[in-house]
Amino acid sequence: MSQPLPLAGITVVSLEQAIAAPLASRHLADWGARVIKIERPGKGDFCRDYDYVMNGMSSQFAWTNRSKESLAIDVKSSEGKRVLDALLPQADVFLQNLAPGAARRLGLDAASLVERFPRLIACDISGYGSGGPYSRKKAYDLLVQCEAGFLSINGTQEQPAKCGIAVVDTATGMYVVNGVLMALFNRERSGKGMAFEVSLFDSMTEWMSYPAYYTDGAGKPLVRTGTRHATIAPYGPFRTGGGGVVFFGIQNAREWEALCTEVLDDASIAGDPRFCTNPLRMQNRDQLEALIEAKFAALSAEQVIARLDGASIANANMNTVESFLEHPQLHARGRVRQVDSPNGPLMSFLPAITIPGTAPVMGRIPGVGEHTEAITAELGLKETGTA
Repeated sequence: MSQPLPLAGITVVSLEQAIAAPLASRHLADWGARVIKIERPGKGDFCRDYDYVMNGMSSQFAWTNRSKESLAIDVKSSEGKRVLDALLPQADVFLQNLAPGAARRLGLDAASLVERFPRLIACDISGYGSGGPYSRKKAYDLLVQCEAGFLSINGTQEQPAKCGIAVVDTATGMYVVNGVLMALFNRERSGKGMAFEVSLFDSMTEWMSYPAYYTDGAGKPLVRTGTRHATIAPYGPFRTGGGGVVFFGIQNAREWEALCTEVLDDASIAGDPRFCTNPLRMQNRDQLEALIEAKFAALSAEQVIARLDGASIANANMNTVESFLEHPQLHARGRVRQVDSPNGPLMSFLPAITIPGTAPVMGRIPGVGEHTEAITAELGLKETGTA
């Protein structure tokens, strides 16, 4: 029998759109929180229209919105405010990621709400945070990647590249979850709620710490190195016989010696003065990589991986997304599930946290306003359909 969900009994009201806030609230829903998603009447969250590839639904919306209830109201209207006034006293958590300044004008910013409801945990999610010259600037994932310097370190020497996933939104969503859980724990001890903020820029600042610290300490930026590591060698892709490519990385002296003796079958390389420390291997990386690939030329990719595994050296195949979807580790551990939606069953992955004896919620992706009538009835309000 499954154990009780850790967030059962917690109600989250989220005035959300796009990715960061919906991803945060979905993680809370995964573990038992009741999440009421406030959407615009009619079209709803504009993320619903990013694409239509999952049986007519947006892939990004499907990713970030399972297990929620959709309440379609116009929060600027008198009827919408009436619904919110009835709903907020029952909420434990309120999230919002409206455009800069919009929540404050509506009295829905975190500080205003916690003043009204002292036990409420409220989070403002923004592009650049409060204060400073960028506080009123709109922000999206790629744009914050640019402002935080991420593109300058990502890509090849010839061409910078954006991250292929919504790395800024994902980072932000996870920090929101972190803040909510800390605030819930604090409320258990103090009885008081908390107002806090998380910005896309601050989230990416944390994720950019290593390249920023390196640049500050070295007096020069990291060089874009494509699929190779910027500061560790050997670490990246290596060609093998038969046209194969294997990725592996060396992190310490033991692994370096094991690579030379057990994989390259030449212990003398370990003590070569060009390669005996990581800084020296970085200085002579082109020579080192040529030597390794010359050794690998007589081996298939499968043989190289077998040797690397035997020497306890981390390695990987460069899978496509198609091959990732068929990955034996995903399916052996039952990580792929289906969730219901207005357009029928859709593929979904289990959340990353595994709690023995506790099954996460894998509930339906709602249609726009699917729960408006039920929620307003629960609140003792007459549902008008135009809230």
